[in-house]
Amino acid sequence: MKAFNLICAFGLVAAIATARADDTKTNTQNTASMSNPTNPTEVAIITTTEGTMVVEFWPDAAPGTVANFKKLAEKGFYDGTAFHRVIKGFMIQGGDPLTKDASKEDAWGTGGPGYQIKAEFNDHSHVRGVISMARSQDPDSAGSQFFICDGNPTFLDHQYTAFGKLIKGDDVLTKIANAPTHPPDRPDKRIGITSIKIVPADAVK
Repeated sequence: MKAFNLICAFGLVAAIATARADDTKTNTQNTASMSNPTNPTEVAIITTTEGTMVVEFWPDAAPGTVANFKKLAEKGFYDGTAFHRVIKGFMIQGGDPLTKDASKEDAWGTGGPGYQIKAEFNDHSHVRGVISMARSQDPDSAGSQFFICDGNPTFLDHQYTAFGKLIKGDDVLTKIANAPTHPPDRPDKRIGITSIKIVPADAVK
């Protein structure tokens, strides 16, 4: 089975260093953009064991990806999964249905919905709070796994499909990203995704 990792291990240290350097330069700008979102019609409420995050979508930039994420969320696909990969200053990754089963931990990071979707690389930059699709080496291999940027890993731009951004719950992102981990970037304590609900944007204002 394929592992849906964001970047090869040999480049990970340098990549994280780059993300943290970029974070220092752009964190103020990103925080401002999170507090002044655009006008989405629907948002995703991601309820986790560490708190709740709210994500707005970019359907103009990644229509197929947004539609797929919403479809999976609406049928409860993500409910009971977990953030199985956490790298402080880089990203938190979830969306693997195999994480519902603790006995399959060795295979976490390889699961999906049973199909793959086309990449929709776009000009939205991978900065803190952006949600994007995880994939294997094949650009068109994303399915259900996603990640939320903790730092500003702009080196992922035009290589991964960014399809929205966090508009509430930055403190929860920080809490999850700072969780103690053990190899392979696995949180020591299970960080569960209780549910992902698609609701009208007005419902969370």
